[in-house]
Amino acid sequence: MVRSSSKPQFPRTRRPSPPPQADVQSAQPLIWSRACALLQPTSAAPRRACSCPRPAPPRPRRHDPPPPPHRGGSSNGKMEATELLVVLLLFALLALLIVVLAAQGRRRWNQKCGDPLDEQKTNGVSFHKSQAHRKQKQRYHKEKPHQHIFVHALLAAELKGHSGNVSSMDFSNNGKYLATCADDRTIHIWSTKDFLHREHRSLRVNVKLDHATLVRFSPDCRALIAWLANGDTISVFKMKKKDDGNSSFQPMEEDFPKRHKAPVINVGIAETGKFIMSVSSDTTIIIWTLKGEVLSIINTNQMNNTYALISPCSRFVGSCGFTPDAKVWEVCFNKNGQFREVTRAFELKGHTAGIHFLAFSNDSCRMATVSKDGTWKLWATDVEYKQQQDPYVLLTGPYGEAASTPCILALSPDAQVLALASGNNIRLYNTKRGEAEESFDKVHEDRVAEMAFDTTGRFLASCGDRVVKIFHNTTGQRAIVEKMRGLLKQGPTETTRQRLSQQLAQAQATLKRLGAGKV
Repeated sequence: MVRSSSKPQFPRTRRPSPPPQADVQSAQPLIWSRACALLQPTSAAPRRACSCPRPAPPRPRRHDPPPPPHRGGSSNGKMEATELLVVLLLFALLALLIVVLAAQGRRRWNQKCGDPLDEQKTNGVSFHKSQAHRKQKQRYHKEKPHQHIFVHALLAAELKGHSGNVSSMDFSNNGKYLATCADDRTIHIWSTKDFLHREHRSLRVNVKLDHATLVRFSPDCRALIAWLANGDTISVFKMKKKDDGNSSFQPMEEDFPKRHKAPVINVGIAETGKFIMSVSSDTTIIIWTLKGEVLSIINTNQMNNTYALISPCSRFVGSCGFTPDAKVWEVCFNKNGQFREVTRAFELKGHTAGIHFLAFSNDSCRMATVSKDGTWKLWATDVEYKQQQDPYVLLTGPYGEAASTPCILALSPDAQVLALASGNNIRLYNTKRGEAEESFDKVHEDRVAEMAFDTTGRFLASCGDRVVKIFHNTTGQRAIVEKMRGLLKQGPTETTRQRLSQQLAQAQATLKRLGAGKV
């Protein structure tokens, strides 16, 4: 039996089916559950998706328009996806912030503790921070030491060759050389003819495993005697010719024996070459042979010695110390040149306090002393001391610095100029009038260790740091002018007058060239 339908039969055409609303709606709870699973701890149970049935959309009819899409479910899905993206973005920003804070904290910790794991680049090469810091520290140590700057119109030369502080110096008897020693284990020998040149060459003598604190020339300039700081002994350096024709100074195989029990403050060698003198800070002076044998030991009985030296005539040894009197001994030899004895010659009495320093003139007829009583004195020592004649004072001058600080002095060869130094300041006095004519302030970085006039009296040398300063002796040139004028007034012969006039003109020309003017 055929059933009839009230609806007409038409051929069916395939239409695109609408989007399954149930699937979209069912996917929304699934996305939300996954987001909640990300936000909740792992221990929490995942949230179930809602399984409530939703009404199926009516099937579209032939003549009915297609139903509008369900906008409610799609809008909610987009909103939930946007919220998920925002949450993820916030998580990413939070993680980035944590990473940045951790990096900054690590950098601060490395800067504070010096983490060797961090690296930095130096000249295009990567180094660990500890290595770079070590390299910078090495560079700092390799930098040149601070150089003391001193400028003066009368500064003739600066001898720069030592890398350590210069402690002693000595001019040779012929006036051609200057020997200096420093704590850099070297002794330099300079040529005096280069003082007014731009370059100053020197012969370097190395002191192995030690350094010299005192140095002196032998009379023939072919040897040096030096006091070694660590060895506490006298070492002799003799000049030897090399195969290439040059000269060098080599130490002798054996040094002098150790006899001093206190620090040695000076050494000297007689110009006759007969003996060597050394003095320590207690009360001991030792007279040696050139081979290191002890000839005599002198007890000064001055509580302590501050200085002692040999006179240029090689007859006397003068010493000063805690007592206000300077003592002079005579070293006696017989006609055959053999040592005989050491006897007391005379004393310089006139100061009221201990004496810091003393010096002889070139002819040993004058002596100068500076004392803790704040004065300096010039003495006449060309007396018949064997006839009980005592030396007498020629001039006394004030020097207040000597009352509070140790002082040293140097007397020019003609005894016309006296140089006094306390700290790093130097004063030049005219010994005829007792007036200070030149002043050099802050000459060295440290105190002046030693001063010396050259054999001609033209220059004054001083040491106290790495550089030896050479000064023009304008005070001595003025003294020559005064002396020549005085002799010309006495009416000498024509030959003598010409010679005196020539010396006067030379001294005046020197003063004019140095800007000191005429006297």
